[in-house]
Amino acid sequence: METIGDQLEPIMARLHATFADKNAAREKALPLCREALRNSANAIRAVHREEFGRAEELIAGARSLIDEAREALKDHPDTYHAGFVHDAHKEYVEACTTLAVIAGRPLPTPEELSASPSAYLNGIGETVGELRRHVLDRLRTGDVDYCETILAAMDDIYGVMVTVDYPDAMTSGLRRTTDATRGILERTRGDLTVSVRQRELERKLSEFQGKLG
Repeated sequence: METIGDQLEPIMARLHATFADKNAAREKALPLCREALRNSANAIRAVHREEFGRAEELIAGARSLIDEAREALKDHPDTYHAGFVHDAHKEYVEACTTLAVIAGRPLPTPEELSASPSAYLNGIGETVGELRRHVLDRLRTGDVDYCETILAAMDDIYGVMVTVDYPDAMTSGLRRTTDATRGILERTRGDLTVSVRQRELERKLSEFQGKLG
């Protein structure tokens, strides 16, 4: 009579093979996603230095790495959706949208970036933090009018994010990103308001001194 052990032996052989294949795919995809994250982060730094050509190269590299990771995991959707691919894609979206806004280009769509809705929305949400950094850099040069244009873009991004009211499990924690975006937007608006008032005060002071002279 066949024992339970006899019955389990072929089953376990198949399961071990499945796990081995899944683990191999994960081990291939994980470093690809980590490298994509580095490429995207370096692309964002290049954008802030206005090295747009370099940023484009790094972004293209990140896209290639993500595509390779997706191919490696095509037979393992559970591992693909485990989180690390999403994080890489979110950072990639952030790099692409940061470049678009600062370079004055059209905003890429989720379809153009092959991004899921949650990766896209979280990515553009995190772009707002990079735009705040850009605004503060440009405020030092006194370019208030330009900063107001960037602030309007930040406001537009936040305006669409607050319309998304779905469970966090579906949006990958978008509510937290939206809350953080609101705080960044409010602080940036405050900084810009102070700068505008200071500029106006300096203008009036200069006029007054001119009359005295």
